[in-house]
Amino acid sequence: MKKVSMYCVVASFLFAVPIFWSYASSAAAEEVFWSYWRGPAADGMALGDAPVKWSETENVRWKTDIPGRGSSSPVIWGNRIFLTTAVKSGPDPEPKAQANAPAKKMPFGSSGPQTEHEFKVLCIDRKTGEILWSRTATTAVPHEGFHGTYGSFASNSPVTDGKHVYAFFGSRGMYCYDLDGTLVWKKDFGVKMRMRMAFGEGMAPVISGDRLILVFDHEDDSFMVMLDKNSGEQIWRVDRDEVTNWAAPLVLEYKGQKQIVVNGTNKVRCYDFDTGKLIWECGGLGSNPIPPPVTQDDFVLVMTGHREPNLMAIKLGREGDLTGTDAVVWSQTRGNSYTPSPVLHDNKFYALTDNGMISCYNARTGEPYYHQVRLPKSYSFKSSLVGANGKLYMASENEDVVVLRMGEKFEVLATNTMADQMFIATPAISGGEIYLRSLESLFCISE
Repeated sequence: MKKVSMYCVVASFLFAVPIFWSYASSAAAEEVFWSYWRGPAADGMALGDAPVKWSETENVRWKTDIPGRGSSSPVIWGNRIFLTTAVKSGPDPEPKAQANAPAKKMPFGSSGPQTEHEFKVLCIDRKTGEILWSRTATTAVPHEGFHGTYGSFASNSPVTDGKHVYAFFGSRGMYCYDLDGTLVWKKDFGVKMRMRMAFGEGMAPVISGDRLILVFDHEDDSFMVMLDKNSGEQIWRVDRDEVTNWAAPLVLEYKGQKQIVVNGTNKVRCYDFDTGKLIWECGGLGSNPIPPPVTQDDFVLVMTGHREPNLMAIKLGREGDLTGTDAVVWSQTRGNSYTPSPVLHDNKFYALTDNGMISCYNARTGEPYYHQVRLPKSYSFKSSLVGANGKLYMASENEDVVVLRMGEKFEVLATNTMADQMFIATPAISGGEIYLRSLESLFCISE
């Protein structure tokens, strides 16, 4: 096992960072890539195979320590891995500065004075784990903090199209680099997002074709914006009647029309890709959406596991307000995921609760093949599900990565223990290897 030592790290919570429509051409498909945190098709599935068994001493190809604090997931193109982090660069606020904190301080997040950080983009060699380059996108004192256990200033996962890597730091702006680390463009939206309970920002950018989509849903004026990915020029911007949302948008195509579906506490909404015009909306999802939508055939599935939890399968092709109509083909209020994003594959929808209960549904009918099955041990999860070649991977906060057999029956294939590691970021799978980001390190798992 090779170790590339850097700084000490504390990682954090990837609140679900958003969704990516697969643009891969046949040529790109021949390369090694995991271009978006939910995989090449935004459904959590890898194109090839992945290891089944490993430990901290077995089948670990390399381990690289990552500086700073961040829970963004790695993305991959060819022999390069990209991820983001935030490194503390200034002193902690003086105790007396707390006197200027708001009278009603958020109970979990930190809303008082913050420390200066360097917001960094890293490029890592996929074969060796060596850090090839590190770029500081900006240095800033954030206006608001994050969840003390799961949050970070680098929870927004990057995305790549094989030519550029796009790093979104929310209130700190959007940064586009070429694969050698040269800054191509950057954009400051002049927004200071105010997240619910100061839990922190964490929505990844989404690429489709030559367009880049960003959603700013928070407790003030929310909006969605489309940019030209090559220049950063704004194509359109639409206001959203929404509060805090960590669920990334999904780009899909239905009957030749590209559309964007975005979860929301008030309404799930579908927009025309070219203009941003609202096509339909549907209430009843529930609060604090984190898992992004997924799609199959002529419907889209949306889910929240917070208060008033709901999982809805909404039929595409309608217009207007679909709340309470037969456009909602089926729904489920029990066993829904709050934080981990689902996997949808082979007409099976897999959902994992934060406390380690797994369900598998027929995606078209909602019929459960198995429902709220407890894993062999007591676990906590924030990392999202990923799948490869009939295997489902669940990286826990409790050292273990559990592997299930995908299908209609619950079957544990392996429990892989990485001693003293806590996984919040979602794994990436590419080239027959798994890349696991823990609180302090990035691991390459390879058989």
